[in-house]
Parts: sequence; structure tokens; C-alpha cells
Amino acid sequence: MEKRTSLLDNALIWFGAGVSIAEILTGTYFSSLGFGRGLAAILVGHVIGCIMLFFAGVIGGISRKSAMETTKSSFGSKGGLLFAILNVLQLVGWTAIMIYDGALAADGIFSAGRWVWCLIIGLLIVVWILIGITNLGKLNTVAMVLLFLLTIVLCRVIFFSGNGITTAPDDSLSFGAAVELAVAMPLSWLPLISDYTREAKEPVKATAVSAIVYGLVSCWMYIIGMGASLFTGESDIAQILLKAGLSIVGLLIIVFSTVTTTFLDAYSAGISSESIFAKLKGNHAAIAVTVIGTIAAILFPMDDITDFLYLIGSVFAPMIAVQIADFFILHRDRKDSDFDWRSLILWFIGFVIYRMLMKVDLPIGNTLPDMVITAVLCCLIK
Repeated sequence: MEKRTSLLDNALIWFGAGVSIAEILTGTYFSSLGFGRGLAAILVGHVIGCIMLFFAGVIGGISRKSAMETTKSSFGSKGGLLFAILNVLQLVGWTAIMIYDGALAADGIFSAGRWVWCLIIGLLIVVWILIGITNLGKLNTVAMVLLFLLTIVLCRVIFFSGNGITTAPDDSLSFGAAVELAVAMPLSWLPLISDYTREAKEPVKATAVSAIVYGLVSCWMYIIGMGASLFTGESDIAQILLKAGLSIVGLLIIVFSTVTTTFLDAYSAGISSESIFAKLKGNHAAIAVTVIGTIAAILFPMDDITDFLYLIGSVFAPMIAVQIADFFILHRDRKDSDFDWRSLILWFIGFVIYRMLMKVDLPIGNTLPDMVITAVLCCLIK
């Protein structure tokens, strides 16, 4: 009998996804808005992003299909491959970025060379992959409890050290652009969540738990980053930890958070690869993605990921809008056809609209308007 994941399993998986150095670093950008407006942008963006994350997870959970298999119901059996390929590419990118950020931060605490930390983190991710998503059990529980305690320590250092705000608000980031940066992180998980909810005993409840836990933890990480920049004047999390005398604690936060988050990227890249090549084993592909990501993290600088986040939004926001319209409203299933050209054209229109909306400063960001327009067009044309 196939082993199914519990609600606690899913909560732990998405807690690990949320505790991320990349999210803390992205949070530092919000300091330019000041604490009040920055917090509002973080919350608004995560509400929008996590609602979309929930819908995506329900589709895969109810149909018991991986994230990229569900795209075939809207775009056709071959049309869905386009998104599987795009997803593998973005996951290779995320794997490299996460390893790079983790290694850079770890090296800031214990200098051994960035490439050494890239190799250590890459090796630990491979161990997580070999253990497998349904067998992590107690190991994942221990890792999450440790991360929970360590992030509380990090919060205490930043917010309760008696420092006043040292960074003055400026106009470098508008409120709408900040909302979009907050939406972008949960949106980047849209093409992955069904890889985990399809394994759940209670898929709808598991999806709700996943989206809520991830949303809360991700907000927490953004606020830590914003607070670090506002209250310490530092955007380098390693330096904050060092100044607070938390070198070992900081090293553990950095390494474990990087491994638990990047494992999900590599694992889902393997699952998506199975949609492209039926004979390929997901674990083998996930290990290959980890190796490629590790090499890329060693060779290339990846300090600013904002353009990468916006690119992910422009690709996957209209994709999930078409899927939501097909699954929940139109009840269409086109997996038996090779291509559903109407869906593909609608997705491309949504992609273009998103890129155009990037030039307009909307207070709710680009994602929600783009998805509403794409979904309405989908319903009208189909």
C-alpha cells in the first residue's frame, strides 16, 4: 500500500520551505519603505500568493497528479511539457541560488572558501533526496524544531537588542513593487506544491495547512530581513549573527535552512523531469539537478534575484490562472489532446500582460490583476 503523508508531514515540509536565507535577503529590500508600510506590503503580497498556492495544491491533491502532470489537463499532453521544461529550468536556477546564498552566508561566519560550503550544502541536499520525502520522518521533525528555535534566537537578536531604527525610508522601492516581491516567493512554489499534496492522506486539508504554514513562515523570514536592515543597518545576515556572538547558532541556521528548502527544489525538478522523460527516475534527476546547481553556485555570482523572481511570476501566474479556470469553473480536461492551442495562446497573452503591468505601479502588484484578466479571458473564450 502506498505510503501517504500526514498533515504534520506537510506542515513540516512547508515550514522548511519557508525558512530560507533567500527569503531573509529579499526581506532586506523592504526596509526602504519603513517598518509599517514594509510590513503591510509583505502581508498583502503573501495573502495573494498563498491563495494561489492553495488553488494549485488542491488541483494536484484532488487529481493525485504531480504539479507538471496537472498542466496537461489544460494545455494538452505535449503542451504541458513546455511548462515542465520551464519548471525544471527555474528549479535548477533556484537550486543554484539557494546553494550560493547559503554558502556565501556560511563562509561569512566560518571562512573555509565559498566553494567548500557549496560542496557541503550540495552533499547534504543529496542525502535528503536519498532519504526521500515520505521517509524523512523524525529527521525532518528534529531539523524543523532546531530551525524554529534558532530563528527565534535570530529574532531576539534583531528586534530586542535595544537598537533603534538606523535606516531611513526612501523611494528606491514603491509599495506595488514591494507587494510583487512578496507575491513572487509563494508564486515560485506554484509549480511544485502538487508534488507534495498528491501524496497527502487528506489533500485539501494538507494543501490548506501547507499554504498557511508556508505563508506565516515566509512572512516571518521577510520581516527578519527587513528588521535586520532597519534595526542593525546590515543586510548581510552572517555579519548580524557574528556581531551578536551567534557564530555556531548562525551557521546551523544557514546550513539547515538552505538544505531543507533547496531539497524541495531539487526533488520537484526530478518529479518534473519524469513528466518530460517517462523512463527517467525522479531521484536520479534530482541528484543531477543538485550537482548542476552546486557547480553553478561555485562558478557564477547570484547576488540580485529580483529579475529572476519577476520572470517566474510572468511565466507561472498566467499558467495557474488558466488551470484554475479550467479545473474549478469550466471543468475541462484536455490531457488526451496533444496541444490545447487556445490555452497556450491565453497563457502567452497573460505573460505579455504581466510584463506590461511591470511598467505600471499598481498598489496590489502585477500578479493578481494579471491572473484575473487571464482567467476571465479563459472563461469567455472557452
